[in-house]
Amino acid sequence: MSEAIKSLKSRQHRLTSSFIQLNVLTGNGNGRSNGEVHTFDDKLRVTGQYPLKPVKTDILQVNVGKMCNQTCRHCHVDAGPDRKEIMTREIMKQCIDAVKYSDIHTVDITGGAPEMNPDFRWFVEALDKAGVDIMVRCNLTIILANPCYFNLPEFYKTHNVTIISSLPHFSSRRTDAQRGEGVFAKSIETLKMLNEVGYGMEGSDLELHLVYNPSGAFLPPAQESLKKDFKRRLKTDFDIDFNDLYAITNMPLSRFMEYLILSGNYEAYMEKLLEAFNPLAVERLMCRNTLSVGWDGYLYDCDFNQMLDLKIGDNTPRHISEFDEEKMQSRAIITKQHCFGCTAGAGSSCGGEIT
Repeated sequence: MSEAIKSLKSRQHRLTSSFIQLNVLTGNGNGRSNGEVHTFDDKLRVTGQYPLKPVKTDILQVNVGKMCNQTCRHCHVDAGPDRKEIMTREIMKQCIDAVKYSDIHTVDITGGAPEMNPDFRWFVEALDKAGVDIMVRCNLTIILANPCYFNLPEFYKTHNVTIISSLPHFSSRRTDAQRGEGVFAKSIETLKMLNEVGYGMEGSDLELHLVYNPSGAFLPPAQESLKKDFKRRLKTDFDIDFNDLYAITNMPLSRFMEYLILSGNYEAYMEKLLEAFNPLAVERLMCRNTLSVGWDGYLYDCDFNQMLDLKIGDNTPRHISEFDEEKMQSRAIITKQHCFGCTAGAGSSCGGEIT
């Protein structure tokens, strides 16, 4: 693994600090220093949507750890093999309690590579028993990383888990450039394994969705046309099927922020996000119906706020052990400059386009 794609934390990089990242985002750091800074909150005020408020919380997104077998260049989590932050079973039990005593119907498990948490399978089994829908964000290559993961496709099938898998492109060159050498070939092999047990196949209720992230400082193309291209190329070239494709805008955080600054693209990228602000996307932002849980149990309005250590409001219970659905609904959502990434163009969430 080259120095360029080691985690920021292992390099003791200044951007490991959420405080410094927030300074860059607000124009006080080495990123955005020229020109007037228009704040996201100002945009919300102009459109009459400030402060941003939640609607009914349907989804609990749980980050079970930052450990990962990959170190992707665009990763906003700064995940990697050297990250040791792992959610304990006790906190997982608190997440299950929160689901049982609320109207939350879906648990979205993420990481890192969530499968690397030693209690991952226990968590999935317990959630299945609790009767909620389960989503897992799988990087695909983890299934081939160790024999202990080889039977994950069958495990996922047993518990009817929806799989959301990262695949930056249908070509090996562009995928490997973003996620590491050899990732594309391993991803194709894993997708075939998932197809073999029924995932993504016509007539099956086992859902397999792919995630596209741009490989540079630009917005993703239209999701529907991209989906058609992926379906055609993956079927023609590899006989692979999947259900849907989510086009997600890269957030100017962590290792992608580092890339933007080093490549001289940071200011232009932020201007691009600001100019592409779509007020219609605000209505369907994922922070409005999703609550994010960190590996240590602390609560955030979204996964991106989690990475900036922007915990939910002071007047709201801030740990999953204190979960109170009614109080969560009355909070104001914390918004900063990175939120432009979710409202640019067609909008972006963990489920792809939102308008």
